[in-house]
Amino acid sequence: MRRAALVAFAVLGVFLRHGPATADEAFITEQNGDGLSVLDLSTHKVAAHISVGGKPAGIAMSRDGKTAFVTSTEGKFVSVIDAASRAIRAKIDVPDTPLGIAVDPTGAFIYVAGFYLPRIYKIDVAARAIVATASVGKSPSGVAVSPDGALIVVADRDDDAISIIDAKSFNAIATVKVGAHPFGVTIDAAGARVYTANVESNDVSIVDLQARKLIGTAPAGKRPYVVALADGRGFTSDQYGGTVSAFDLETLKSVGRVSVGEYPDGLQASSDGRTVYVVNWFSNDVFAIDAQTLKVTAEMQVGDGPRGFGTFLRKTP
Repeated sequence: MRRAALVAFAVLGVFLRHGPATADEAFITEQNGDGLSVLDLSTHKVAAHISVGGKPAGIAMSRDGKTAFVTSTEGKFVSVIDAASRAIRAKIDVPDTPLGIAVDPTGAFIYVAGFYLPRIYKIDVAARAIVATASVGKSPSGVAVSPDGALIVVADRDDDAISIIDAKSFNAIATVKVGAHPFGVTIDAAGARVYTANVESNDVSIVDLQARKLIGTAPAGKRPYVVALADGRGFTSDQYGGTVSAFDLETLKSVGRVSVGEYPDGLQASSDGRTVYVVNWFSNDVFAIDAQTLKVTAEMQVGDGPRGFGTFLRKTP
């Protein structure tokens, strides 16, 4: 019964990612547990639990690490959480099922994918209100923002494409076809390339962001949901494979695969490129993986149904 219930949420598979911080804490959304666990990455223990409600899945951490933004797929709202005090400061209503979420580099705006309408919403954090809406492709999932904040990229799952949106005008300026059913979308630190995890074609598409064209494809395991980048390599969380796959960013060739927990979902790399953290949805744990040796260096238990879809790492003072 539990597994069947979790599978029902699989269509809400992931995210997006950009600009990870050196990790001291991981904020892990737990869809079944209706909350969020704060995982101390030095002790490998849960330091706090925050009740969120509404089946939380997506998360975006502000670049200064002070605020976490969480999407609740059934509650149709975004929670604004003070990362240090663990207090929910606000809940912002969204008129559709919110999934992917990303934060503007300044922290002034968040961008939220509405899965069914389909739309992407620009939310003013201070005003706690939607200030602009843009139409995108079918079933928007992952969201990412370029390092300079000028462009937003959305994975349009059911259109097998990504939408590129100008952040200032909030208009879609391009659509690029990628692999089958892209969910997670990642922009590299240079703002040059976009990587999509293609769930049904079991691969990663690489798009030149400025030329707005597909320039390559890399292998992945079975049903990849998220892409992380670390130390010259790309990594995918392979949900049906129970693995994290790695490929070389220059050659786009496979460099290995490591077994992790059951149904890996969220995935993020530390900024030093040494460690990749993967959130395992069905086995309720988080694995740390050495990015070069592809060895598991830690296994950490969290709450029920963890997703960690988005940027979930936080550097503490």
